[in-house]
Amino acid sequence: MNDFTTWDVFRNLLYAVPWTIYLSLIAFAGGASVSLLLLVLRLFFPRFAAGPIRVYVQVFQGTPLLMQLFLVYFGLALVGFQTSPLVAASLCLSVYSSAYLTETWYGCVLAVPRGQWEASSSVGLHRWHQLRLVILPQALRLSVPPTIGLMVQIVKNTSLASIVGFVELTRASQVIANATFQPFVAYGAVALIYFVICFSISLGGRWLERRLVV
Repeated sequence: MNDFTTWDVFRNLLYAVPWTIYLSLIAFAGGASVSLLLLVLRLFFPRFAAGPIRVYVQVFQGTPLLMQLFLVYFGLALVGFQTSPLVAASLCLSVYSSAYLTETWYGCVLAVPRGQWEASSSVGLHRWHQLRLVILPQALRLSVPPTIGLMVQIVKNTSLASIVGFVELTRASQVIANATFQPFVAYGAVALIYFVICFSISLGGRWLERRLVV
């Protein structure tokens, strides 16, 4: 006899929500840090950095995240580095998101009219000050919608971490479905939770975009 109620399913799934959010924040912070570094290198040293950065972006955009996760989790073990599911998932999601953020932010910088560079140069600003004081604030406003979209994708991609045993929402729903024999309730509940998280991020992005425009 099944004694689990729908509330029991929701209650146990809610315990996994902080881990999904935690992994998402690590992935976005790591990806953003790498992307900023690559963006600066691409803008200030295009002759030497543009080619390798393009290869980096194409490799990680052109291969499935699931395969990258397998290669890191099992590959590091082969060379003597035992890693946890959290570390492997954080590393893969950070690198994966950095590949997309690098191209997104570079495109936003290029979208700033060339006249802004010329005008800031005419008043004697050094290239670094041009970028920091004139170009990046404008590029920031342009980058909000695609960056928020990528954040939503990161949240949903954390579900792949369940493959290597990291207990986030998807993995928790699998365990609960097997324990309660209510897969429709478990997976339906986790889909609803993902929607609430992603919709909240989208609303926050719209609010931020309006503030930056003003």
